[in-house]
Formats: sequence, C-alpha cells, structure tokens
Amino acid sequence: CVLNIIQNVYNTFYCILVRATKMDLKCALEECSMALNLFLNNKFSEALELLRPWSKDSMYHALGYGSILVMQAVMTFEQQDIQMGIATMKEALQTCQKFRKRSTVVESLSSLVSKQTVDQLSEEEMHAELCYAECLLQKAALTFVQDENMINFIKGGLKIRTSYQIYKSAARFTRECHQVLQMTQGNENKNETFYQFEGGVQLGIGAFNLMLSLLPGRIVRLLEFIGFSGNRELGIQQLREGASGASLRAILCTFTLLVYYTYVTLILGTGELNLLEAETLLQPYLQKFPKGAIILFYDARIHILKGNFEKAQVSFQECIKAQQEWRQIHHICYWELMWSYIFQQKWLEAYRYADLLCKESKWSKAMYVYQKAAILCMLPEKDVKTTGEDIVALFRQVEGLKQRIAGKSIPTEKFAVRKSRRYGAAQPVKLILPALEMMYVWNGFLIVGKRTDLTESLLVTVEKEETNLKNETNHNEYYMDDVCLLQLLKGLCLKHLGRFLQAELCFNEVIQSEKQLKYDHFLVPYTMYELGLLYKDQDEREKAVRYIEAAKNNYKDYSLESRLHFRIHAALNSLKVTPAPTP
Repeated sequence: CVLNIIQNVYNTFYCILVRATKMDLKCALEECSMALNLFLNNKFSEALELLRPWSKDSMYHALGYGSILVMQAVMTFEQQDIQMGIATMKEALQTCQKFRKRSTVVESLSSLVSKQTVDQLSEEEMHAELCYAECLLQKAALTFVQDENMINFIKGGLKIRTSYQIYKSAARFTRECHQVLQMTQGNENKNETFYQFEGGVQLGIGAFNLMLSLLPGRIVRLLEFIGFSGNRELGIQQLREGASGASLRAILCTFTLLVYYTYVTLILGTGELNLLEAETLLQPYLQKFPKGAIILFYDARIHILKGNFEKAQVSFQECIKAQQEWRQIHHICYWELMWSYIFQQKWLEAYRYADLLCKESKWSKAMYVYQKAAILCMLPEKDVKTTGEDIVALFRQVEGLKQRIAGKSIPTEKFAVRKSRRYGAAQPVKLILPALEMMYVWNGFLIVGKRTDLTESLLVTVEKEETNLKNETNHNEYYMDDVCLLQLLKGLCLKHLGRFLQAELCFNEVIQSEKQLKYDHFLVPYTMYELGLLYKDQDEREKAVRYIEAAKNNYKDYSLESRLHFRIHAALNSLKVTPAPTP
C-alpha cells in the first residue's frame, strides 16, 4: 500500500515536470485518467479544463476533450453543440494525424500492416492509429445527425468503414504485440502503454461486432461484402475482457455492455436480458463513484428492468439531485420515470414527467408531445381538466414537430404522426389506450410482465376498454383496427400471466382479421411475431419458427417495420435458426 502511494506521488511529480515542456504518452494517459475520474464524479467542466490545454498537442487529450463535447452534443441535440462537436473532432483528427506513421501512398493502418511489422511502428504511432479511429467514428456519427446531405451521408459511412479497418488491423497488431511482450517483460512502461492500446482495440472490435450482429441478415451480408463483420459472441467477449482490464477504455467497454444489456436487447431484441452481468459490471463503479450521475442512472435502470419500479424511482431522483451541470442527464431520468409510472398506471405522475420533457428536452419533441397526449387519454375527464391541457390540440401539434436524422424521419415519430391524424378531422376520433400501445412499441410489456400485480391491473384496463368498444352502436372506420389492437394488448397480458391458451386465442383473432384492417396494418406481422414467441416459450420450436418467419417474409411497408425485423433477427438467433434471405 505504501509502495503504491510512493509510486503515485512519483508519477504525479514526474508528469508535472514533463508538462512544462512536453506531454509524453505515459503522462497523457495518466492525465486523461484523472479527467475520466472527474467526469465520473460529475465534474464535467473540470474534466474539460484539464484536457483543453493539451488538446492540440496530445492525441489522448484531443480524443478525451472531443469525446466529452460529442457526448454533450448528442445529449442536448442543439445544433450549436453538434457543430462544436464536429469542429472539435476535426481538430482532434488533425492532432492524431501528427503522430501517425508517415506514408506517401496510404494513410490507413490496414495498408501498413501488409508491409510492416509491430517493431516498425513506435508505441506513439500505434496509439495514434487507435485514437484516430475513435475520433473518425465519433465525427462520422455526429455528421449523420447534423447533415441530411446524401454526399455527407456517404462520406460518413466511408469514415466508419475506415475506422473499422483500423480496428481490425490494430487487433492483428495486438496479437503480434503479445508475442513481442513475452520477450520484453522487464520493460514495465512499455507493457503498461501496450495494455492501454489493447483496451482500445477490445472496445473497438467488441462494439463493432456486437452492434453489427444486431442487424438483419440481408444488411449483414451487404456489410460483410464491404469488409465488416458482426459476431455477437466475439463482440461480447472482447468487451468483457476490456471491461475487466485497467485501461482508460475499461469504463467505455463497461458502458457499451450496459447499454446493450439494459436497452438494445429490449428495444431491438427479444428482451432476454443479462441483468446479473449488468449488476456485476456496475458494482465496482458504484463503490468508486457512489454519487456519479451516470453510474446512478444505470443502477436505477437495472431496478426498472427487474420490475422494482419503486426502488428505481428513488434511484432516479438521486441521479437528478447528484448534479445540475448537465441537465440532459435529468431528461433521460424523466423519460425513465415517466415509463415507470406508466407501468404502474399512475397517470398523473407519468404526465408530470412527459410535460417536463416537452418543456426542456429537444431530443424528440414530436414523441414527447404525443406521449403526453397519450397519457392524458388514459385519465378521467375531470383529471385532464386539472392539468389545463387540450388533448386534441396536443395531437394536432405532433406532425409539425417531426424531425429528420441523416435525411430520414425517425420511425417512432412517423408512427406518432400517423396515429395523431385521427385528431386532425373536424370530428376527432379518439385513440384506444394509446399509452399502452406505445408501451408495446418500446417492448414495455416485457418489463411490466415481471410484476403479476401490475400485469393483472393492465389486463383489467384492456378488458374494460374492450367492453366499452363492444357496447358502441355506431362503429367508425377505425373500429376493427381498435378491436385488433385491444386483442394484441390483451394477449400480451395473458401471456405474461401464464395463460397461454387464452393469449393464443387473442393473437389468432388479430391474424384472422387481417383483411378487415384499414390503417394499422402493422398489427398483423407484430402479432404473428408475438404468437411465434408464445410457441417458443412453450418449447414448440417448429411452430415458433414458422410464425416468426411468416412475420418476416409475408409483410412489408407497414409502420415500424425495421424495428420488427431487428426483433425477428434476434428471435431466430435465439432459436438457433439461420435466417433465410428476405425475398
């Protein structure tokens, strides 16, 4: 322990002396580690101030400084912040370029590998390639968000490909380095900087493989043709190894896995969550940064996924109180709090957070306004009056708030706009349980299904609406669409209550009503997919595959089609089926 303290004091004084004239690789890594600790302790401005002075002369300072500004831009969605992030990343790329291997023929490491060995690249040059790849990837991502121009969209795609090729080459370098290091074990400084390099490779290779593995088969085949690969097992393995290390990127590997386990597998998959691993990954950081807002947020998110909504609500409030500098973290908490109260059918509390999002966040105004109106639809008329809101007016605002990212409309916003059109006529037609419909869109039934009491309560709500609809004498043009939506929602509740036969009857009623639907054509393929999952849960594999494949191959051009294809891809993978090509 005493030796560690002496070593830390020595390293600190060494870096202070070096900083007066230059910033070598060892000191850059140590100072960036200090900035990372400040960041995780909610001292965001202090982290930036520490990194800024050397951001033009040190590749790691440039990467760290730019990464914080990129994260801020993604969270605020302010055009000014996005432009600042792009400009800073452009400068960071120029800084990294100073340290890269000079080549008059090719710039990328992938070309260098075929001609040179590890010994021909210095440590600085190896790290420069890695930092360059990370900067390139982040700049490309921000370009997609900022600019709808197709030329820039293509350029962004090429930057991502270049970044990936560098990571692949760096991975080959890492394997060679392990052999070199076996002969140089006495050189501790070299070993330390190599392990930092290895952590970066594990982050890049792991994240690319994991995220690409989520894509539907036909897209993966196209990407493989131009040099990408998407191996989920390899991706998770690399990220786990990176998360268990002591490199700067260990926390980034951890966050990538946490995003995958707590969001991606739910929204784009079948909801087969690995919460035990998520908790294990987070635990050391909860101990080290007990007041860190980002750490507290993931702790609360895990409570949500376990169905412990009451504990999650307390944790989200702690996250909000932990810092006031980045209010965007508050907005993410508001979104989660809104859903936790929706799961409990505490509509006024849910409304409060939807209203805060409408007023404060710019991420998806159309979605927030639609969500607020949908929640108000669930309240009795007298409670709606206490809010002072006009439901019809809110729905009519939605279309004008729709935005585009990378030249494309956001699918959930398109869905919200289409549903809102029922209120555009002189005589608006009321939506049926729109908040529960959106719960399904975000796969919320998989979460609330962990709580029998809340699932039974939802079933009561659905059956009550079903009775009201049946008692109506004058059926409007949306009648069968509404009937089928209620049957889907009812089937989901019954499934999570273990009443499989009744759930199957509900799902089949939707499928048999296909030709009577006028607007909500998405209901049939989604219901077929749910019926397939129902058979999967009962170990009827052949039936499960048949219905899931039918949902994939027999329908197109419906709302939220891509989202369903992601879920189908995940479901077929879980059934160990090689997805057949889409006709």
